[in-house]
Amino acid sequence: MTTVTPALDGGQLTETARWKVRNQIDTVARPIGRAPVPRRPLSHRLVAALGRVVQRTARLRSGGSALPGLVVEKIDPLFLSRVLRTLPEGVVVVTGTNGKTTTTKMVVDLLRASGLRVFTNKTGSNFSRGITAGLLGELDKEGALGADIAVLELDEAHAIHFIEHCAPRYALLLNVMRDQLDRFGEIEHTAGLLERVALATTGGVVLNRDDALVRRIAQKLPSAVETRYFGFDRSLRGTFLSDHDLYGTSNSPQSDAPNAGSTDVILSALEGTTATFAFGPDRQKPVKLQIDGIHNVLNATAALSVVHMILGHRADDALLLNALRAVRPAFGRGESIDIDGYPLEIVLVKNPAGFRLALKSYARRRAATMIAINDNYADSRDVSWLWDVDFGSLDRVALVSGARAYDMALRLQYNGIEVAHVEPSLPKALEQFLGEEGAKRIYCTYTAMMTLRGLLAHEFDVERIE
Repeated sequence: MTTVTPALDGGQLTETARWKVRNQIDTVARPIGRAPVPRRPLSHRLVAALGRVVQRTARLRSGGSALPGLVVEKIDPLFLSRVLRTLPEGVVVVTGTNGKTTTTKMVVDLLRASGLRVFTNKTGSNFSRGITAGLLGELDKEGALGADIAVLELDEAHAIHFIEHCAPRYALLLNVMRDQLDRFGEIEHTAGLLERVALATTGGVVLNRDDALVRRIAQKLPSAVETRYFGFDRSLRGTFLSDHDLYGTSNSPQSDAPNAGSTDVILSALEGTTATFAFGPDRQKPVKLQIDGIHNVLNATAALSVVHMILGHRADDALLLNALRAVRPAFGRGESIDIDGYPLEIVLVKNPAGFRLALKSYARRRAATMIAINDNYADSRDVSWLWDVDFGSLDRVALVSGARAYDMALRLQYNGIEVAHVEPSLPKALEQFLGEEGAKRIYCTYTAMMTLRGLLAHEFDVERIE
C-alpha cells in the first residue's frame, strides 16, 4: 500500500479540507471488520523482533522500561502508527489534565465487557515510546496486533506529536486545570493543545460540558465530526471545582453550557459510592462503585459517554453499568495494598484540583497519612502549587518525604497541621511509615509513587505493571 503523507499543517487547506484528507487516509489504512491483516514487510517484522529483544533485556535488568519503545522509534518512527492504523475500530485518545489513567481503564473495561479486543497503554505511560514499548509484547510474529481498537491515554503536550502520525477516530477531552506550569504554561495553552487533538480526530469527540475551555472546542469542529458531551447536574457544582472556582479565570461556570437534553451522559446524583447516571430525562441508573474518589465518579461519566459513541446501537446500558460496577482502581490511583491485614492506599496527586478532591474523597476514612513530593520532570519542577491546596481536612501527618519534603512540611505548618516526622529518603520513610498502626494512606507525586510501588513490590502483593 502506498503511504500518502500530505502537508496537513502547511496552511494550504481549510480545516474541513484537512479533516477530509485525514479521514481518507484513516479509511484507506483501515481493514474492514476482522479481515486478515496483510503480511507485514520484512523490515516491519525485523523492527518488531528487535524491539522485543530489547524489551526482554530491559526486563531482566530493571523490570521494564520505555527503552524498547525508544529504540523502535529511532529505527522506524512510523512503526506505532503503522500498527495502529490496521485496527478495525480505530484509535481512541483520552487526554486532559486530570483523570486520564483511571478514565482510560474504565473505557477499556467497558469495551472489553462489550466484546471488543482492546489494546491500551496500561502502565499509564502516556508518551509514544511508552505506548510502543507496551505494544511490542502484544504483537504476533508478523508484527500484527490482535485487537479491534486501541484506547490510549496521552499527555496533553505529547498528544500533538502522536496525532501528526496517527489520527484518532475518537477523542475524549476531560478537563483543563492548572498543572505543571513549567511545562504547559497557562491553561489557555493547554486548551489549545486539546483543540488540536480534537481537530485531528476523524470520527467523534466527547467534551466536558462543565469545563468552558473544553466545551468551546466544539465551535471549531467540522460538522462531519460527531460531538457529544458528558457532565454533572448543577446541584453537584460545589463538589467538582473548575479552574474558575479555584482562580476566578475566564473558565466561567456553565454560562454557555449545552443543556442536559443535548448531553449524552449526566452524573445526576452522588451519595457516598453510589452514583446515579442519566442517559436522557427518563433513564436514571444508580450504580454502587468499587472505585474510590469523588473525581472518579465524574471520570466514569466521561467513560460511559465515549463508549456510547464508539458502540452506537451496540451499546447495552445494563451490561455497561454492571462492568462499571466491577472496575478496580488504576495503579497508584487509590490502589489498595494489603499490609499485614490493613489497607495501604496509594493516591496520586499532581495539581491543586486533584489534591483537593483526593483529600475530600478520603476525609471520612481515617488512616495514618504520609505525603511524598518529588520535583522531577514528570512531577513538575515547580511545587508552588501546593500552596493552592487546603489541607484542613488533615489533623496529623505521620511522615513527609520526597525531594521536596521540607517544602511540603512548611506548607502543612502554615495550615496548622501537625507533622510527626520529615524524612526526604523515600526508602527510609516507607520503612518507618509501615510501622504505623492500622490503615495507611500515601499521597504522592508520580515519580514518588513509582519508587514506592517498586519498594513495596519486594515484600507485598503489588500488581506488576510493564
